[in-house]
Amino acid sequence: MESRRKIISRAEISVRLDAARSRGSRIVFTNGCFDVLHVGHVQYLYEAKRAGDILIVGLNSDASVRRIKGAGRPAVPAEERAEVLAALEMVDLVTIFNEDTPLDLIKAVRPQVLVKGADWAPDQVVGRAEVEADGGRLLLIPLRTGVSTTGILERIRSVPG
Repeated sequence: MESRRKIISRAEISVRLDAARSRGSRIVFTNGCFDVLHVGHVQYLYEAKRAGDILIVGLNSDASVRRIKGAGRPAVPAEERAEVLAALEMVDLVTIFNEDTPLDLIKAVRPQVLVKGADWAPDQVVGRAEVEADGGRLLLIPLRTGVSTTGILERIRSVPG
């Protein structure tokens, strides 16, 4: 499947992105759990892609999601979440990371644009200082109100059945 070629290891990042940089491509990076992909995620990723030429998504591993979101998460395993993200036309590359934050991954990617949701305060965005020190910028994208994975999972669990 074509989308699986978009899923890369951390070791492959520098090779793939150095070639893109040599062609003058603007690298955009975002990260998240993306557990139960929904319309808010899709809109967010479209906006992120508009900020540059290559959108790379750092995806929290299952262990990382459990540490951040708690027991019972993720609902969807990392390999499947990665494949769904990679199938989206606006996503160019996906890589899974196991740490609680994407700082080491951001240092490896060296994006010109770091994207997070506007629910984050700029001074709380992991990697912002490193990206800005390297001449890049932070872009905060407004989130679609009323849509969240947690809300979707709560609605599913409340359906009698």
